[in-house]
Amino acid sequence: MNITTAENDIEYILFNEEQIKARVTELGAELAEYYKGTTPVMTGVLNGASIFHSDLVRAYKGHLFIDFIQVSSYGTGTSSSGTITFKKDFGTDIKGKDVLIVEDIVDSGLTLKYLKEMLKDRGVKSVKTIAFLNKYECHPRELDTDFYGFKIENNFVVGYGLDYAQHYRNLPYIGVLKKQVYES
Repeated sequence: MNITTAENDIEYILFNEEQIKARVTELGAELAEYYKGTTPVMTGVLNGASIFHSDLVRAYKGHLFIDFIQVSSYGTGTSSSGTITFKKDFGTDIKGKDVLIVEDIVDSGLTLKYLKEMLKDRGVKSVKTIAFLNKYECHPRELDTDFYGFKIENNFVVGYGLDYAQHYRNLPYIGVLKKQVYES
């Protein structure tokens, strides 16, 4: 894979930079209203949500704490392995706090289910979830997010933090990756 030809590996663009910026601004305002009078811990799930998390933090007009965790269920594949690997824990004491888990994409929903259960066991006041992209066809309704940027069909997408084998995260848009890239 030649990262310098990343643009050539995209079948088509789903959401461009302007659409992303507008939606993140809306989400920041929605979350600020929802958490009015509180100070949530806005927790980005590394690595994929890092760009969305950063933009969302800037769009949020209110008090908040920032933290990151790292879990993985993909490895280098294109679908969830079904096994969650915890790589980095919270750096903040979350007991008794409102926690907002910030994800790049919800596919199977297993990562969010795992994180929500783990947070409840740790005694958080509340746990809500937000994903930039929601693959609504791929997970049961009960594993849906509380907030999301866009609903998408079951395509393999990259850009704006999302990757394939650690490539394409830096694309400023969300694009559908050509099948020949990940099927070869």
